Amino acid sequence: MKTAVLGIDAVVLGLLDSGVRNVTGVPGFPVTGLMDALKDTEFGDLRHEWSVNEKVALEIALGSSVCGERSAVITKHVGMNILADPLVTSATHTIGAGVVIIAGDDPGIQKSQNEQDSRFYGLLAEVPVFDPSTAETAYLCIKEAFLLSEKVRTPVIIRLTDRLLKKEGKITRKKSENAASPLDKKIWQLTMRGKHERFHRESYPEMCRYAENSKLNTFTKKDEIGIISSGFPASLVDSIVSPDFSHLSITTVNPLPLDLINRFIRGHKRILVVEETEPVIEKQISGKVLGKLTGHLPFGIIEVTDIQKAIGDMKKDNVSRKITPETIKKRGARPLCEDCPYLPLYKAVKELDVPVAGDLGCSVLTSSPPLSLLDAAFSLGSSIGTACGFNRKGIAIIGDFGLAHSGIQGLINAVHNGHEVVVIVLQNEVAAMTGGQAVPDLTELVRSYINDTEIIYPQSDIDMKTLLEKKLKANGISVILARAKCPRF
Repeated sequence: MKTAVLGIDAVVLGLLDSGVRNVTGVPGFPVTGLMDALKDTEFGDLRHEWSVNEKVALEIALGSSVCGERSAVITKHVGMNILADPLVTSATHTIGAGVVIIAGDDPGIQKSQNEQDSRFYGLLAEVPVFDPSTAETAYLCIKEAFLLSEKVRTPVIIRLTDRLLKKEGKITRKKSENAASPLDKKIWQLTMRGKHERFHRESYPEMCRYAENSKLNTFTKKDEIGIISSGFPASLVDSIVSPDFSHLSITTVNPLPLDLINRFIRGHKRILVVEETEPVIEKQISGKVLGKLTGHLPFGIIEVTDIQKAIGDMKKDNVSRKITPETIKKRGARPLCEDCPYLPLYKAVKELDVPVAGDLGCSVLTSSPPLSLLDAAFSLGSSIGTACGFNRKGIAIIGDFGLAHSGIQGLINAVHNGHEVVVIVLQNEVAAMTGGQAVPDLTELVRSYINDTEIIYPQSDIDMKTLLEKKLKANGISVILARAKCPRF
């Protein structure tokens, strides 16, 4: 019997019906709700935790795999950057029980620092990638991914987006047989080179065979004009395409089923590739196809109107597309909360004539007017390392979650190499931008490592500008632990 569910519920049920035993991750849009939903399930033996960063999250999952337990990692797209190190190595190292990485992409950049495409990590790590288009295919992808992961002995990536997670569909539940095994330690009889050779003799060819024969890829032949799609845009294509167009919807996007694609191309006079966010499929197809690279479709998010316009332009080899970068003025400002307890601190920093490195978190909202406080904010945990590159002593502003996530390495490096920097840690004990998850308290660790560590309360009667000027004049590293409670949590 088919059950009507949202995409997010389909993913959760897919994990549970696959017998997953350990789920780790890092909160972030659009996948925070997945872990919250898992916590509300009736499976008492399911272990789940928010990890301090994505590298650790994957390492824990790999450890479960070694012991024969299926595991999953939940991360947003930028978290793929952090877990890339163990991911790339795991493919040739081999694993035991299945490991599935759920990557939440953010086409259109609703709540992220960039608009990257997680499918590229399949090409980089040479691991399978699924790109489901509906709630039903998302459920089936989870089930298939664990089986494939165990067959080829690598992690498998499943790419999801906000629109897919919120889209309703129907699934038929069926629990998988879980015959997962621990890691086969005989792999250590091979050299590192030998492991890579084994991978290309056994694992990668099996991935290719699976992709070519997967029933998750659907093929509808109608006329001489064809559309190739993947992910959520495939459901948009299905909703608007007339009987005059054929449609190949690809769910297994790495390795690409190139034989299937080439047969489809040979059977049509014109081909349009519809995908989000980058032209990952389009770049791998030989011959003339239309898509992002020809100007028929925009980079980033794909809307129904974009597909309709592209279909109207399919007689043209190239389309001139005007790109107008979005401005804050046009989009609308996203200012700090009016009752943010750190406003007095931000205003004091603003009065100083020094370079300021920010971080990804609430403090990044100070980068735009009216404060215009930050000079740069590259990634979560990056502010301390960035400030150490300034040509004079400056300020690094970092949240306590950013410090635990990856900023602590910047602090260690600053001490080891004798940098000059003032580090302000916004110690509110929660990851406020992602839903108020608890944060490790690193007070004693920082105190034991940095002699000049001072705790302040920004809303108390303190002359913060004078304090900051004093720290900037002192030699070495100063850390200010600015304690306050976020009114939202």
